[in-house]
Amino acid sequence: MSTNPPAKPATSDAAAAAHAEIAALVQRARAAQEAIAHYTQEQVDALVLAVGWSVVKHKEALARAAVDEGGFGNYDSKVIKIRNRVTGTIRDMQGVKTVGVVEELPERGIVKIAKPVGVIAALIPTTGPDATPPVNALAALKGRNAIIVSPHPRTAQTSALAVQLMRQGCEQVGAPADLIQIVSKPSIGKTGELMRQADLVVATGGEAMVKAAYSSGTPAYGVGVGNAVHVVDETGDLDDAAAMIARAKVFDYATSCLADNALVAHEKIYDALVGKLVARGGHVLNAADKAKLRAAMWPQPDQAIPTLDVIAKSAAHIAQLAGITLPEKTTFLIVEEDGVGPAHPFSGEKLSVVLALYRYGGTIDAAIDLVNAITGYQGLGHTCGIHTANDAHVEALAMRTRTARVMVNQDLNEGAGSPRNGLPYTLSLSCGSWGGNITTENVNVRHFINTTWVSRLVDAKAMPVADEVLFAGHWAQHGQ
Repeated sequence: MSTNPPAKPATSDAAAAAHAEIAALVQRARAAQEAIAHYTQEQVDALVLAVGWSVVKHKEALARAAVDEGGFGNYDSKVIKIRNRVTGTIRDMQGVKTVGVVEELPERGIVKIAKPVGVIAALIPTTGPDATPPVNALAALKGRNAIIVSPHPRTAQTSALAVQLMRQGCEQVGAPADLIQIVSKPSIGKTGELMRQADLVVATGGEAMVKAAYSSGTPAYGVGVGNAVHVVDETGDLDDAAAMIARAKVFDYATSCLADNALVAHEKIYDALVGKLVARGGHVLNAADKAKLRAAMWPQPDQAIPTLDVIAKSAAHIAQLAGITLPEKTTFLIVEEDGVGPAHPFSGEKLSVVLALYRYGGTIDAAIDLVNAITGYQGLGHTCGIHTANDAHVEALAMRTRTARVMVNQDLNEGAGSPRNGLPYTLSLSCGSWGGNITTENVNVRHFINTTWVSRLVDAKAMPVADEVLFAGHWAQHGQ
């Protein structure tokens, strides 16, 4: 018999208040969603354009709010990011059918009909309060859904501004503003209630947030831990590789989970590549400065993630914190590394302008082993990339790593969608079962609709395949 005291009632005044507040939001969201449930595709697309433009035309104000409130990233990058993520998402969805019949397969007697999910709960990370709400909302609206944003408390006002701008877009085309709402004064209790009462959850953020989403009892799409690894082999274009790595590492001070965390370079091109990275603003730390940086980034024993003081901050800020002197025009820090795991914290996700650099020799097998070791420590299922002229190396990396995205001769940030590739635009990068997620895909509008399959007879007289036909090959080799 248990000696534990009786469990306290599940409800309290705070819990009851949170339940009531969220219930009111969900009720308004359901009424708004019902109002557009019978929109035509043309009406839906007009709504998406209006909401998107309302954000894009105020991108400077939204970027400024994000930097001022959260202190992550930088203004110029955020202006570009907001514009590119919003317009890219809209362009990606153009021509995508989300109303009525969306696909017909006459040879199989199949017709697919798209229907709304209902009310979507969107959990927003503190590093993405500006672009993440619009990207999620645009996909939700394209599927004729309503969406309720649950912001991070640290950056709630920035997300509130994004929601305000999008509500204005709804009103401009006569759609209910309550299609897009936000949880005011967010808390863990309110977010939990929202996840329970919504029809679908999309959780973009830390591991704890994603686990909570999957434990909510509501269908959920989550993301995995970052820690993207970039391989440059002996055949790679070093100028392009250096340009892409530096660009990804510096953009918005590496707020993106896609930005290169580790670089694995072949010994034949190692020194040349390092030289080109230095020419683009990189600075290789000596052993003493590496030790200082480690102490500044992970001040507590057994600390798995860097201190908040270095996340999405400039190289100058990080150097000052660590007591390091940098050459002028340094924009990112390079740390040479030869180990992986807790004893080598630079091998993990850093969300900062710090790049771990590894050397490998021999064949592509050695690079693949390093990628698997690094992502096995942190970032399993997320993303890797390669600069190469050897397609066999691409195939080997893709076949033998547990990563959802393999970026070839690109900026790894393009893994979230780019004019230069065919990946769906998103800010929610799932990592499959490897990363504790339900899908390996870039979460996009196709995940925000339900599909009814209509099945008609193809051959009314068709019979099941005979055993003699189906198992003929097996019988011939092994007998019956």
